[in-house]
Amino acid sequence: MDFEIYCDESGQEKFKNPRPGSHYTLIGSLWIKAEMREQLKSQLRQIRLNFDLHGEFKWKNVSPSRLDFYREVIKFFFTNDIRFRVLILRSDEMNAVKFHASDNELMFYKFYYQLLHHWILDFNHYRIFLDTRTNRLNNRLKTLQSCLNASNLMSLVTIQALPSTQVDLIQVADVLIGAVSYKMHGHQTSAAKLKIISDIERFLKRPIQPTSKFEEKFNVFRFRSEGGW
Repeated sequence: MDFEIYCDESGQEKFKNPRPGSHYTLIGSLWIKAEMREQLKSQLRQIRLNFDLHGEFKWKNVSPSRLDFYREVIKFFFTNDIRFRVLILRSDEMNAVKFHASDNELMFYKFYYQLLHHWILDFNHYRIFLDTRTNRLNNRLKTLQSCLNASNLMSLVTIQALPSTQVDLIQVADVLIGAVSYKMHGHQTSAAKLKIISDIERFLKRPIQPTSKFEEKFNVFRFRSEGGW
């Protein structure tokens, strides 16, 4: 079976400048069956038309004036056969010097591997789309692809960078990642964002929090440097 995975991240700059306390970097992914792509894209286009929204949508743009649009995006996620997985990393636990040859970029892509590897199953083809970004080394995506294929010999993995401004499903991933980040950091300043979090938790019937590794719809993996789930 063919699957597509749309990825984004939040707070990656904290790898370079860790601060004391609970400051988190999140790497997230939206998983769909490839055969559903056009249907899902069509639904998102209709939601855009319904709310007269033509530009990029993302978590940082959640506001009272656009609240109904973002609530519809959350409903779209929960009423379709879409899965979400996010990896949460506390910045003061990330040690690039000790574990990653003093290479923050290498560390970043190693954690991308951890996000993706555990949901890749045998006999499938996975097309993975990451938001376009500038890397110090231009072979990072090829290396990540090679590592995923080497550790999943019975499946095929391909990786491509696309600008998130042109890919609605990456933008949906951004909204979900942002909601988890907002919750994890304990922010309370935006009533609109808190309403989105409330909607997510209503669909989940539980708070947004780290989940069991067996959670399939809304999987929140809190990485722990000392081990464990």
